[in-house]
Amino acid sequence: MKKHTPWLIAGVLLAASQATFSQNQPQPLPSQRVTLSASATVQVPQDELTLTLSTQREGSSAPEVQNQLKTALDAALTLARRQAQSPLMNVSTGRFGLSPRHDRNGKLVGWQGTAELILQGRDFVRISQTAAQLQTLSVASVVFGLSTQQRQDAQAQAQSQAIEQFQKSATDISRSFGFGGYTLGEIQVNANQPGPVRPYMMAASVRTLAEDAAPVPIEAGLSQVSVNVSGSVQLK
Repeated sequence: MKKHTPWLIAGVLLAASQATFSQNQPQPLPSQRVTLSASATVQVPQDELTLTLSTQREGSSAPEVQNQLKTALDAALTLARRQAQSPLMNVSTGRFGLSPRHDRNGKLVGWQGTAELILQGRDFVRISQTAAQLQTLSVASVVFGLSTQQRQDAQAQAQSQAIEQFQKSATDISRSFGFGGYTLGEIQVNANQPGPVRPYMMAASVRTLAEDAAPVPIEAGLSQVSVNVSGSVQLK
């Protein structure tokens, strides 16, 4: 047993030495990380119009109603296609469907159906005048929005402003805490496009087209495009 004593003492001393050395090492500073966010919003004129026209028919049989709808839609399509020119005005069909009508006893008494035609584009005057000429259909809804290019340009502008605001906030916070600067951590950039700021003509307020084919009264508003930048920065 005595032969192993020096080795045991040496092992204990070595362990103690390692423990002391570890305790004397400089401890890493806690992470000086700050989370913040910034956002920017720009308003841009709505430059795209979607005008939906529709008609309803009723009859005693499904083929009868379907033929009535087809006749009305074909007549409108023939006129609308003459004015179609992308991206000024695109023409497409919307809903086209039939449904049975029953009396209170559940007995089949007839059929009813709806057909739609959609005019969409950037030339508001062309769309309005064309809609007024489609005597077999009437205006069902008017919706304004942003074209792809308009939305992308507005988003780029809002994004630049949001990033600039984020950087300014990070710099101000860094200086306020006595640091000389910061490095970026994980950053998220999110864009959204809420609805129109100004009200526009709703379907309920749109008049049935007059016989003199007067243009449908329309007026576009503004849309908001917002970008939010959020994330963390490491103060240094």
